Amino acid sequence: MPRVNYRSSDVDLMARMMRAEAEGEGKQGMLYVGNVIVNRLKANCLDFLNLRAIPHVIYQVQGGNFSFEAVQKGNVFYQRARTAEKRLAKQNLDYWREHPGKYALWYFNPYAPCPPTWYDQPQSGQYKNHCYYEPKAGTCDSVYKGS
Repeated sequence: MPRVNYRSSDVDLMARMMRAEAEGEGKQGMLYVGNVIVNRLKANCLDFLNLRAIPHVIYQVQGGNFSFEAVQKGNVFYQRARTAEKRLAKQNLDYWREHPGKYALWYFNPYAPCPPTWYDQPQSGQYKNHCYYEPKAGTCDSVYKGS
């Protein structure tokens, strides 16, 4: 059973986002970004209430801006998804979760050492240039449940 319900268009959209956000960090880096996308869809808490489909996550607006830098900039995000990225996206949607993105709802590239917290959320780890953050204990238990 997949972690979330999805269509082939969701696989394509998620693959494009993973490529745009983390292509330079290889397959592993793209999988961690995919973890965050699926976690936001499953979470239904904090900044991620009432997200019901992959496009809701990808195109979410917070504070007047799109949540993902690749959507804000647009030109990078609109490259087509290749077969390799689609395969990775499908892995995330079906089952793949791993630390530091396993429970992460946020990530960013600080172009410096990772701060221990980001918007008051604890760091779960780092992979190459991206720092990952999961919700504080007791603030979003749904992200820790299920597969």
